[in-house]
Amino acid sequence: MFRNNYDNDAVTFSPQGRIFQVEYASEAVKQGSVVVGVASTTHTVLVALKRNAEDLSSYQKKIIGIDEHFGLALAGLASDARVLSNFMKRQALASKMTYGRPIPLERIVQQIGDRAQTSTQVYTKRPYGVGLLVAGVDETGPHLFEFQPSGMTQEMVACAIGARSQMARTYLERHLDEFAGAGREELIKHGLRALKESLSQDRELTIENTSVGITGVATDGKRKIESFKLYDGPEIGPLLEAALETSESAAGTAQGAESMELDT
Repeated sequence: MFRNNYDNDAVTFSPQGRIFQVEYASEAVKQGSVVVGVASTTHTVLVALKRNAEDLSSYQKKIIGIDEHFGLALAGLASDARVLSNFMKRQALASKMTYGRPIPLERIVQQIGDRAQTSTQVYTKRPYGVGLLVAGVDETGPHLFEFQPSGMTQEMVACAIGARSQMARTYLERHLDEFAGAGREELIKHGLRALKESLSQDRELTIENTSVGITGVATDGKRKIESFKLYDGPEIGPLLEAALETSESAAGTAQGAESMELDT
């Protein structure tokens, strides 16, 4: 890991124009368990795979509700995510007390991006070793943002970060055209199926290791924001059953079609 003395701090560029401390922080994100975010024109969904350090410990919390209209999912160092989430909670509360309205999603994401970028310009600080997916809804509709340790933020239609997230991203890319018009339940199914794609063969999604967070705009004729809802534990059982049963039936249909083609 030695990089010719260019990785001793986060403010020194290498001759190739790289900041190795930021790259190391990005590696911490890649070591975290995978989280998936999906957005439609009415809702945003966060889905996360939880880990426990050992059999005697509880599962780590991966989705955090920040305010009534948005929350985040984390991959990487949970302690760094806790610092950033507490900062976001303070900013959300300050917006309500000062302006009497929920903070816009783009503004709060820019604020944590600026906070992270400052750490790459001060010798005594280090980058945050966590990646975030921030999902919520404001006056302009549902949004999904990705935050990276470098301080870069970008709005996404769908995204996956963490270990083995490439398989989840492949699923999201394959079904990208279906997300915009998807309803609440269909969006949850897509998120859970993408998460399942990232699992190794000896693992399954269960009520213990899976979390789902969702918010959106009510579709009952009035523009009303649905509060951010976190599904955890037994609450997630029906969502898992619906998503995985549909996925298995679709796989069976595809296999049947292939066998018919071979017979002909």
